[in-house]
Amino acid sequence: MPNIMLFLYRIYQFLVAAPILLAATIITALAIIVLSVLGMGRWAGNTIPAYWAKLFCMLTLVKVTVKGRQNIKPGTSYVFVCNHQGAYDIFSVYGYLNHPFRWMMKASLGRIPLVGYSCKISGHIMVDNSSPSATKRTMQIAERQLRQGMSIVVFPEGARTPDGIMHRFKRGAYLLAEEFGLPVVPITIDGSYNVMPRFKMLPVPGQIRLTIHKPIHAVEGRHNIAEVIKESYKAIQEALPEQNLQNEA
Repeated sequence: MPNIMLFLYRIYQFLVAAPILLAATIITALAIIVLSVLGMGRWAGNTIPAYWAKLFCMLTLVKVTVKGRQNIKPGTSYVFVCNHQGAYDIFSVYGYLNHPFRWMMKASLGRIPLVGYSCKISGHIMVDNSSPSATKRTMQIAERQLRQGMSIVVFPEGARTPDGIMHRFKRGAYLLAEEFGLPVVPITIDGSYNVMPRFKMLPVPGQIRLTIHKPIHAVEGRHNIAEVIKESYKAIQEALPEQNLQNEA
């Protein structure tokens, strides 16, 4: 983006987009908290944030396109696994997946004022690996959501890539898929790193492409975890236009 255009974009961000998005974030969090207290957290935890995420993308001039939505069926529980390019992965999946789910997210995110509590109360899963007992509690919460027919979304790399390269996948989400015999659906996120990579504080306009791949189904109710990790990693990687192949699952 030319310097003059970037300068004008930053002015727009601070004077127009930022105040609207701050207000929208506060209203969204409060609405989720109130509706969750009233017993509507299952609905509120997906529907309201989806509109918030779309507004975020729209006002920051980020276009999101989706390919492969026909690969998932309404009313079916999945374990979605995505590569993690940047902060806008959250907005793109929240706003455009169009399938009820709960995040598996770092426990530290639960400490964000208001937003963190709205995530907790609406059933998102705070991943705490500080001790074996904390890890066990995390898995129990995830299991409860899956038993209730909810899908989960996980970034198996564990953190945003620092360099744009997809890194090794961890096993946690796949263990849940194995326990419940659930299909694993790989999702490729492409473009988020260019919009707002890990060490940048402000986004730039751009385009993000979500590719929803075909589910990897359990065979006779069981997954071979090593093979599923390898297969999902390969599916995600092959949909990226320029992916460094040195890092393997």
